[in-house]
Amino acid sequence: MSHGTNTLTRFGAVRQYPVDLAAVSIGAILAYGIITSFQEGSVLRLFVTFPLALFLPGYALVAVLFPASERRARETTSTAIERHPRGIDVVERVGLSLVLSVMIIPMIVIALPFTAWGLSTVSIAAALGVVTVVLAQLGVIRRLRTPNPERFTVSPIASLTGLRRDESAVATVSSILLVLAIGLAAGALLLGFLVPMSTGGFTELALYGEDDNGDLVAGEIEDEIEPGESVPVTVSIENQEEEEMDYTVIVQEQQLEDGAVVERTQLDDLQTTLSDGTTGTGDLSITPTAGDGETVRISVLLFEGDPPAEPTNENAAEDTYFWVTIEE
Repeated sequence: MSHGTNTLTRFGAVRQYPVDLAAVSIGAILAYGIITSFQEGSVLRLFVTFPLALFLPGYALVAVLFPASERRARETTSTAIERHPRGIDVVERVGLSLVLSVMIIPMIVIALPFTAWGLSTVSIAAALGVVTVVLAQLGVIRRLRTPNPERFTVSPIASLTGLRRDESAVATVSSILLVLAIGLAAGALLLGFLVPMSTGGFTELALYGEDDNGDLVAGEIEDEIEPGESVPVTVSIENQEEEEMDYTVIVQEQQLEDGAVVERTQLDDLQTTLSDGTTGTGDLSITPTAGDGETVRISVLLFEGDPPAEPTNENAAEDTYFWVTIEE
């Protein structure tokens, strides 16, 4: 007989399991699976990132903090004395969910680099999923321990009915609009972070010289040479354009007056093809043609594909330079 009672008790607990927190837990797990299974730039991956980052963890935390529903004064006492509500309504929950989610993300991002998993898309998605599921289960415990008349339950029909009958419906609508505004602002912020990383690329150009130990160091390029002497330079090109790229490098000696280039002399050039995510280096021996006592600018111009007929710093995809003085 006791066995049947225990079975019924377990089934009763299952029936009382909050539907909204079950959906939050399942949604977090599904979002993690999609984010780690689809490539960057996927529309579906971007779509599930929004609720996982901006809503689900905050909603689970709100469930822990506020297991009860809003109780108005006329519902809690028959006297004229008003009491403070022991919970919050649906609109307030949604608003707090957005705010708390935005607060949880930075804490996770700060903590992950100190763990064995490091900071990556997979580790962030996993951390958000774990935090959401754990908080949701704590929210279930808190809610089931709350007396049934005071317990928060999700009932869209009842919420709409209450909204129609509520004398402060205008204030409630204003709260809804505020929540929507917060959600759109947070979504636009997240989109600004995600879209450039998932759809954009870049190329990086750098120059290196050798120090006294023979190591390549940025900025260690000779700035004074004798006439006819060469300047050894190592050119580095990093391709992060998400596709194979053809590059052309033009080395120009430039004479400037009042900040404007008055004469250009091409000293060298090189061409290379780099796969996405790779870095190529090339050693150049640059010999300026300037005379004794002159100071010239050596510009290294990077072009994607073939360079234009008149290559300049302005029409180059990337450019960098250094100054050199010719002295006897």
